[in-house]
Amino acid sequence: MSDTQHPGARIIVALDYANAGSAMEFVGRVSPELCRLKVGKELFTSAGPDLLRRLAEQGFDVFLDLKYHDIPNTVAKACRAAAGLDVWMLNVHALGGRRMLEAAAEAVAAAAKPPLLVAVTILTSMDASDLESIGLGGTPEQHVLQLATLASDCGLDGVVCSSRETAVLRKRLGKDFRLVTPGIRPAGSAPDDQRRVMTPADAIRNGSNYLVIGRPVTQADDPSAVLLTIHSELAALS
Repeated sequence: MSDTQHPGARIIVALDYANAGSAMEFVGRVSPELCRLKVGKELFTSAGPDLLRRLAEQGFDVFLDLKYHDIPNTVAKACRAAAGLDVWMLNVHALGGRRMLEAAAEAVAAAAKPPLLVAVTILTSMDASDLESIGLGGTPEQHVLQLATLASDCGLDGVVCSSRETAVLRKRLGKDFRLVTPGIRPAGSAPDDQRRVMTPADAIRNGSNYLVIGRPVTQADDPSAVLLTIHSELAALS
């Protein structure tokens, strides 16, 4: 499956469930043609690598969202282990710094089937006041640009960022640098705990490659219908 072969290749559904049973119940209601899937900290801690294998067996591309952030050697070993799970994408935290990012990139590149490696910049739940409270002055956009540039310099495939930063990142870092955008909410959806949100069509217009969507899909009565509506919206942009 190519990165942008069809609208479904752009959509990553966040499996924000507490256990494998709940996650697999949802997975049974969608298909690999409609979306990719993201497994985060809670679900991976509960279900472990076995769930990733089950999802792969059903044909899904999996984004392992664990945001590794530790000393370079530890992160490199974690990335090497994750690459061995046949995931499509994994991530680290850009705030780990240059040596950590370079070690992660080297570890992933050495895998038999290297997954995409992206870095988290600034969480989409954070705004300027949150950054100031931890001693980081300036705007989220300024920090995102600095961290994304660092990730690119270190050989990573892309970053996770708010869609509000994608236009400047696309211009600065080129067409091949992948931009993964959480905080996506279809028109009419509640923002929930995301501070910086955008609709799918607006995010793609701004330069996003992949759109991470959680509750608007997973809590829908008919998740496949919601995904098909998003597909139609994105197809209209072509």
